[in-house]
Amino acid sequence: MFRNIKDTLSRSTAMKASVVAGLAVAALATGVPGEISRSYAEAVNVQAPQVPSFANVVDAVSPAVVSVRVESRVNPVADDDDSFGLGRGFDELPDDHPLKKFFKQFEQQQGRNQQKNQPDSKGRLRPVAQGSGFFISEDGYLVTNNHVVSDGAAFVVVLNDGTELDAKLVGKDPRTDLAVLKVDGKGKKFTYVNWADDDKVRVGDWVVAVGNPFGLGGTVTAGIVSARGRDIGSGPYDDFIQVDAAVNRGNSGGPTFNLNGQVVGINTAIFSPSGGSVGIAFAIPADTAKNVVADLIKSGTVSRGWLGVQIQPVTKDIAESLGLSEPSGALVVSPQDGSPGQKAGIKNGDVVTAVNGEPVKDPRDLARRIGAMQPGSKVDVSIWRDGKAQSVTVELGTLPVDQNQASNDGNSQPAQPQQPSSEKALADLGLTIGPSDDGKGVAITGVDPDSDAADKGVKEGEKITSVNNQQVSSAGDIAKVIEQAKKDGRTRALFQIQSGDGSRFVALPITAG
Repeated sequence: MFRNIKDTLSRSTAMKASVVAGLAVAALATGVPGEISRSYAEAVNVQAPQVPSFANVVDAVSPAVVSVRVESRVNPVADDDDSFGLGRGFDELPDDHPLKKFFKQFEQQQGRNQQKNQPDSKGRLRPVAQGSGFFISEDGYLVTNNHVVSDGAAFVVVLNDGTELDAKLVGKDPRTDLAVLKVDGKGKKFTYVNWADDDKVRVGDWVVAVGNPFGLGGTVTAGIVSARGRDIGSGPYDDFIQVDAAVNRGNSGGPTFNLNGQVVGINTAIFSPSGGSVGIAFAIPADTAKNVVADLIKSGTVSRGWLGVQIQPVTKDIAESLGLSEPSGALVVSPQDGSPGQKAGIKNGDVVTAVNGEPVKDPRDLARRIGAMQPGSKVDVSIWRDGKAQSVTVELGTLPVDQNQASNDGNSQPAQPQQPSSEKALADLGLTIGPSDDGKGVAITGVDPDSDAADKGVKEGEKITSVNNQQVSSAGDIAKVIEQAKKDGRTRALFQIQSGDGSRFVALPITAG
């Protein structure tokens, strides 16, 4: 059987050889190379529009961006400290007790470790925070966030090539969350970056964030400007640029660049339910940072103009109650005693509508405008009072470091004695009132939960001190002011409400009844 299979294979082989020989002869006759060619499919290659690369920008700006390591002093542990939760009383155990022997050895070991790492009398410097920053001058001035350096006693700046340099704190400004550090490069000139023009920053522009997220070192992320003028409730000067680049912990103090390599903003906060980036970050605008940084380099502090008035927004209802054509400006709740605003004659109930002829949009706008001016400056403040536009000249003071000062209107007149009487209901307003304990204003003793007053947050226990900027001390006073407002064609009246948290204005409807 094996022989027959061999014969068959021999014949098959001979036939294949004849066929190949024939193909070779044919190939030679036609001039085609004697080898048989094989064809393969080509690799995919899509000719698509190329997305602009950020590489050139990153190459240019990266040497100017640094990591900031913050160190603080750690105080020595007290000798009687029981940090390990071992408790005391082991000395009472018998000497041959295994637990006493074990804890005695443990304490001896801990004592050796503490002696080895013993801090000096002022405490040892230990890393407590890290963030980002960037050079703004060739001689070593750099910008970061106040919250990065606020608890630090020493600062180390790490360049993008790994070089570590000691830095000193030049100045910081908690109100805008900015700080300036200075390193001594011993004659070295640092790569630095310039500020962008805020007026040219538009929603939709590409931006690149460079920083030190999670301590990983120079990291680049990109996105767009997704909004401007954001108020995140961090202070009176909130005016943040919102970007959708991935910004994380450690990016604080780092720059966001436009495609020209200019600093659009300084990353300072993120919106994050999880603690990591969800694509919403907030940066301090270049114009704000530029002015603050210049002051910090010059004097180590920031001097701001001070008007000295407590203000709140003008809502549509409040505008209607005051006869204003639109809900804009800042409503003065009360000027502080002895403040520049009070000295110039600004009163509670006034609406600041413009400063030096430029319209004021809201309280935040007013705070930024005044804060950007130098103390001692004389400014023209336009106000709306008693249905008429007026103007006063104010010489600005210096914003106090501590703004937790009492806010008194300074205009209260001695209240007329009230006759003891039962509570009187102002049914149209949903309020029940009675005499106040101090004889000033009237006490709110009840609020109808279905009333406009309840919807506006008016609560039992608060006081009404004025209505349409007229002092009131009884239900009759309130009724008289409301009647006059109706005759003037008003549909709402402006109530000044006093509570333990301060004073505010609330506009309530007066057309019913």
